[in-house]
Amino acid sequence: MIKRLLILVVICGVSAFAKAQNDSIQIRKIYDEALKNGNSYEWLDYLSNQIGSRLSGSIGAEQAVEWTKEQLDSVGLDKVWLQPVMVPKWVRGTPEYAFIETGLGETTQVPICALGGSVATPNAGIKAPVVEVQGIQEVEALGEEGIKGKIVFFNRPMQEELIETFRAYGGCVDQRYSGAETAARYGAVGVIVRSVTHSLDDYPHTGSMSYGDLPKSKRIPAAAISTNGAELLSTLLKLNPTTKFYYSMSCKNLQDVQSYNVIGEITGSTYPNHYMVVGGHLDSWDLGDGSHDDGAGVVQSMEVLRIMKAIGYKPKHSMRVVLFMNEENGLRGGRKYASVAKSKNEKHVFALESDAGGFTPRGFSFDSDDRNFNEVLSWKPLFEPYLIHYFVRGGSGADIGPLKGDGTVLAGLRPDSQRYFDYHHAANDTFDAVNKRELELGAATMTSLIYMMDNYIQKPAKLITPPIKN
Repeated sequence: MIKRLLILVVICGVSAFAKAQNDSIQIRKIYDEALKNGNSYEWLDYLSNQIGSRLSGSIGAEQAVEWTKEQLDSVGLDKVWLQPVMVPKWVRGTPEYAFIETGLGETTQVPICALGGSVATPNAGIKAPVVEVQGIQEVEALGEEGIKGKIVFFNRPMQEELIETFRAYGGCVDQRYSGAETAARYGAVGVIVRSVTHSLDDYPHTGSMSYGDLPKSKRIPAAAISTNGAELLSTLLKLNPTTKFYYSMSCKNLQDVQSYNVIGEITGSTYPNHYMVVGGHLDSWDLGDGSHDDGAGVVQSMEVLRIMKAIGYKPKHSMRVVLFMNEENGLRGGRKYASVAKSKNEKHVFALESDAGGFTPRGFSFDSDDRNFNEVLSWKPLFEPYLIHYFVRGGSGADIGPLKGDGTVLAGLRPDSQRYFDYHHAANDTFDAVNKRELELGAATMTSLIYMMDNYIQKPAKLITPPIKN
């Protein structure tokens, strides 16, 4: 009996070693293909420099839909299609203009940009006294007496001491998103928000904002001011509390328009009715060309399926690349994809999103059960030769978030994030800010995780179905 057990242990050990060896070889093939023959950088060059910004509802977004579908068709996938989705259409209009007035005829121009979804100022602009605050609670504490008739200047910066830059971003982005709604309730005539970045520069960073349930008649214009502009305004207010601010914006919200998610699929050889998704968002803000946010994620996701085809890997589960529309100012694409999947009773077992820039990959964050997370941790030795070591529990991505439930494992690519918010939602988010090798390493890292999930994911009992016999 003991002899049989020893033999069984030896056989299992040999089998596990052989699997690990095979996985190591496959991952090496993936990285070789991405680094030697990769398409991601060439694709991003076209998306950024020939199409450019892709704000939902814009001509650029429409062109990006058509072009990415053509590229996926050329890869030779089993299916490529467009999924209709209605999206908001907000336009910036003529360039914004602003200055600080410290005395009669004494003005200093500063860089601003309208926040996405903001209403315009009156044609002549707005000039009013300024009240500086560090957050929404301070507005509420000042009340109507301290706010009415003034421009509220939200000046809480990202926390420098936080190593995780996304935590620092999350710690102050509420003033950008909800600041105008709160200030308007207390009679403010406008809102200026410090750009959400660690950098001190002259680039204002846009982003989405909301008026909540405020009626249109109560909505006030909201703009981001560059960090250098914010520092100057704050200093001048300390020297002269009667300092005024002027700004003019012509942005507007139009009727929703038709757009699309772009989807490509390789049908699974063993579990064709179980789906794994990899994706990024095709829309971008309009100030730069959206190379890091999220052109990088788009081309990396496309590259995942191209690499699988190129190395001759036949996935067991059906693999989909989904290029989501309207993540930036509505999340309509992500919600639509999840809604359609639910209506068709499609079983999604894994989803991976790249939406943190095209910088050097460090690893992944996972929203999963304990079984699958522990399984992922056992793969670390396979990834460490590529300097991928970061495997943590946490958020995944906004567009794949609606797929959560029924045991679906969600993951987000986590590149080095220290420079990400230098470019996020700003005019300097352009192709020249992306490094070719870093972008390709990210695509290879994503493909490697998808490969491992395809072979070792632990499914909930209710999703286990007999494999197709070839």
